[in-house]
Amino acid sequence: MMLKIKGNTVRSSLMACAMALGSTAAMLPVTPVHAQARVLPDFTDLVDQVGPAVVNIRTIEKTAQAGGAAGEPDEEMQEFFRRFFGQPMPGAPRQGPRAAPNRPQAPDEERPRGVGSGFILSPDGYVMTNAHVVDGASEVLVTLPDKREFKARIVGADKRTDVAVVKIDATGLPSVKVGDIGKLRVGEWVMAIGSPFGLENTVTAGIVSAKQRDTGDYLPFIQTDVAINPGNSGGPLINMRGEVVGINSQIYSRSGGFMGISFSIPIDEAIRVSDQLRTSGRVSRGRIGVQIDQVTKDVAESIGLGKAQGALVRGVESGSPGDKAGIEPGDIITKFDGKAIDKPSDLPRLVGNTKPGTKSSVTVFRRGSTRDINVIIAEIEPDKPTKVAERDEPAAKPSGSAAAKSMGLTLSDLTDAQKKELKLKGGVRVDTATDAAARAGLREGDVVLGVSNVEVSNLKEFEAALAKADKSKSISLLFRRGDWAQYALLRPAR
Repeated sequence: MMLKIKGNTVRSSLMACAMALGSTAAMLPVTPVHAQARVLPDFTDLVDQVGPAVVNIRTIEKTAQAGGAAGEPDEEMQEFFRRFFGQPMPGAPRQGPRAAPNRPQAPDEERPRGVGSGFILSPDGYVMTNAHVVDGASEVLVTLPDKREFKARIVGADKRTDVAVVKIDATGLPSVKVGDIGKLRVGEWVMAIGSPFGLENTVTAGIVSAKQRDTGDYLPFIQTDVAINPGNSGGPLINMRGEVVGINSQIYSRSGGFMGISFSIPIDEAIRVSDQLRTSGRVSRGRIGVQIDQVTKDVAESIGLGKAQGALVRGVESGSPGDKAGIEPGDIITKFDGKAIDKPSDLPRLVGNTKPGTKSSVTVFRRGSTRDINVIIAEIEPDKPTKVAERDEPAAKPSGSAAAKSMGLTLSDLTDAQKKELKLKGGVRVDTATDAAARAGLREGDVVLGVSNVEVSNLKEFEAALAKADKSKSISLLFRRGDWAQYALLRPAR
């Protein structure tokens, strides 16, 4: 038997069911999205925990110059513009007539130089800051959050890493905890405490924007969006566990004000430097005596390296560890002590952190294959000026090779005197470079050392290597200009 139900009865029943279900759903707990479940961090406990170990640093210098006039911009702001922009601060007074009386100043008069920040490393009074904060200072004054002030002694400063350590005569001081930089993650909340514009104990916060940021300096930096301004230099960057993970050092700015990009020195690198400064007052770094450059994608593909990686050796200092070990211009260093070299800046950091006298392994890519070379690390020393070889002596008879001329090259063998001058066993001198050769960057006086991973010592070898090269693809030429080696790519005509 079938039941017939009128439409309005059905609708009423459905509505009743829907209302019942709706009431039940309203009583069920709603599971929030994972991201929404997180709340904004509270930094108050961190400030209480780390704040007592963050100090204000004032420096004084002796000068024989006339003092500044009233209303002159703060010295720390002027120093900021000099450091990051290489120019005076906009609006700073220029030399000329002033309203203030022209009072001669006695020689060696002391005047405030700048304001920075720092943090206490140990209870016995060792304080870490930036090298540029104390550079040129005749006196350093450290003020603690409890308003006690101490005259500090500069233990040591390292300009390459911008790390300095000063010592105050006090004990039982609050000190910071050092964090593990390997656990720091991009997107993580961090906090800074310092004295921007001399405003002591100022707290700012943000997130880690990037790690291992290469700015051309000796160290890879931590990039954050924490507000950093003049006076914050030398202060700590702190994670949510209350540990110091970096030293606030630089900002990127087009206007002079904070623009959301600041850089901090990783604390592991800073501690390594500070340990040496505390032990000997200086930092000892390794060197192998090579000048390096970037490996481009086109060069990597043309010589069979695969991807653009490693450090191209453009020159080897005569008598250096690299020279004695057999590293040659044109080599591409792909590993150091088994650690991969992804970009050129990786090499000086790894070598610099190696103790002088250590025997290390360098993996190089040379003429299509890799080899390991053992090198004894020496201690770093000031850079020597590059000597450009003179070529006043007339070259040998130019080459009549049709293949070379088709690429815009006129070449000749090196004379014995030129080989001696350049300290080369062989090579081919470029007499003229036009068309494809000129577009590749070659010019008169360059010395070609290799063609498509084949070493060439004279014209005959050059022409043989060129004849075997695939003319439908870019042909790589390893050449030397002065003391510098590099690659040029001769591209086929389209």
